[in-house]
Amino acid sequence: MNILMMTNTYKPFIGGVERSVEMFTNEYRKRGHRVVIVAPTFRNMPREEKDVIRVPAIQNFNETDFSVQLPIPGIFSEQLKAFQPDIVHSHHPYLIGDSALRVAAKYKVPLIFTFHTLYERYTHYVPGDSPALKRFVVALSAGYANLCDRVFAPSQSIADLLRHRGVETRIDIVPTGIYIKKFAKGDGISFRESLGIPQDAFVVGFVSRIAPEKNIMFLAQAVALFLKKKKNAYFLAIGKGPLENEIEDFFRRNKLEHRFHHPGALENRELVNAYHAMDVFAFASQTETQGLVLTEAMAAGIPVVALDAPGVREVLNDRVNGRLLFSESEEEFASALQWVASLSDREKEDLKNAAREIARCFSIDRCAEHVLSIYKAVIDKGYTYRNTEDSAWASVIRMIKAETDLIMTKAISVGAMLKSEE
Repeated sequence: MNILMMTNTYKPFIGGVERSVEMFTNEYRKRGHRVVIVAPTFRNMPREEKDVIRVPAIQNFNETDFSVQLPIPGIFSEQLKAFQPDIVHSHHPYLIGDSALRVAAKYKVPLIFTFHTLYERYTHYVPGDSPALKRFVVALSAGYANLCDRVFAPSQSIADLLRHRGVETRIDIVPTGIYIKKFAKGDGISFRESLGIPQDAFVVGFVSRIAPEKNIMFLAQAVALFLKKKKNAYFLAIGKGPLENEIEDFFRRNKLEHRFHHPGALENRELVNAYHAMDVFAFASQTETQGLVLTEAMAAGIPVVALDAPGVREVLNDRVNGRLLFSESEEEFASALQWVASLSDREKEDLKNAAREIARCFSIDRCAEHVLSIYKAVIDKGYTYRNTEDSAWASVIRMIKAETDLIMTKAISVGAMLKSEE
């Protein structure tokens, strides 16, 4: 098969979508399929990439790490003409997602859409964020899903949510897999030594983008409560994002800076070693569709303490492979960390074994074979024409533009008024 992957985010950005695209692409290529990825340009992106088409984009949109594709018609048409895709797989319902609809229609091939993100939780990155915009974004993803031949939901919770939002297209549960063997063994001892963390310390760790939508400040406050009660405990934060300085200042103000370690974003062997340096993985995000880092931690044998959320409840069984908390309480979260820390060695080993058992269900081999079987079935069924311009998705696109234009006009008017009054 010739598989076309189209995404708004890719290397060098590190996140769930990027890793999903990369891992599935690698697996498809191993099996003899050709995969081309279409993604925006980013600063510091790899100089040499195999079968990656980069499209011009605005860098660091609204002071974030993201790029926003510039709408230049036909920018990659010649390259796709030579490629002749058999199927198009879109990873976003807007920007490059728009192009995915057009490419699928042009080549009369099926379109797959993976719902990676609860988009309404990310509208704070858009100028003119408002309750109306959040409603539009919810309708946008549902409308887009109904223009596709098949929709992938990373978890059952998300599949149920999409049905509730009016998605009628068939939905398959397709989590992003992980390389079980990759995470099974790591050098946590050397990793601790490199940061000056004692070998007998109890280490709470997390891997995440350090951003508001990840509920980072709640997590920091809960972990700080735990650190104050357990003097030999440390906090290991892996990742980068707009709240890096804020979280570092928080631990400094609480006189815990010597027990807080933030080596930044890590990949490959360094990331695996970081997992193995942890005694428990802490996670407070409620915006996930799967929670890929939870299964990575579990593959490393690390029990998890997390808030109940879509994608979390599917992999975390309370008091079996960690703690699943149903209340956003800093005190309860700190107590759950203490519960793990106070277990006997035998009880901790039981948690670790249960974590590894759950992780095995998310083998990338198994997930890739499942997706390829769906691709084949959809291709065999053939192309289905859909009227994009008169669809609910197109209507929402127009409403979002009108809402944003209205908000920006108001902001400019108020600014001019205030300036005239000075």
